[in-house]
Amino acid sequence: MRKIVLMMGVSLDGYIEGPDRDISWHVVDEELHQYFNDTISQMGALLGGRVTHELMAAYWPTADADPDASPVEVEFARIWRDMPKYVYSRTLKSADWNTTVVREVVPAEVGALKNQPGTGDLCLGGADLAASFLAHGLIDEIHLSVHPVLIGQGKPLFPDTDTLTPLRLLETRRFGNGVVLLRYEVHGGR
Repeated sequence: MRKIVLMMGVSLDGYIEGPDRDISWHVVDEELHQYFNDTISQMGALLGGRVTHELMAAYWPTADADPDASPVEVEFARIWRDMPKYVYSRTLKSADWNTTVVREVVPAEVGALKNQPGTGDLCLGGADLAASFLAHGLIDEIHLSVHPVLIGQGKPLFPDTDTLTPLRLLETRRFGNGVVLLRYEVHGGR
């Protein structure tokens, strides 16, 4: 069975974005971007919310046509375009770029998606969608790219909750730009 893998970049104090959706503090250099390319290219599909999907769809479909795009950006544009995507939204009517719109997080439907034939885990992105998946016990692994910055305010990755979620550390990795990867299994798997 494929796993649901939450992959997100966060500040050291746990925010995915600052006020006004500022992500300019994300430190993504060639080495880190290549890691993302290598990891995401092995996934079976991308799962995201509407905001995340619209942000990605505004840039990546044609990023490889930009003469200033780096080789890793060109590579990721192709990965993103070709990868099956599921966007969870109650308002989005349709989406392009190999994307299926899903209205609600229904655990049985997510289970069926995990059991579909094919290779590659399912990459989850977006804080609001991650909170819903976590509340339903649907996340198997969490991969955090912790950026070397404190931003003090913004949108936290994890909402306040009274639920304890034990994790088991699987891997750490330090990148040259100071970003640290923390890869966890949600305790006991799901």
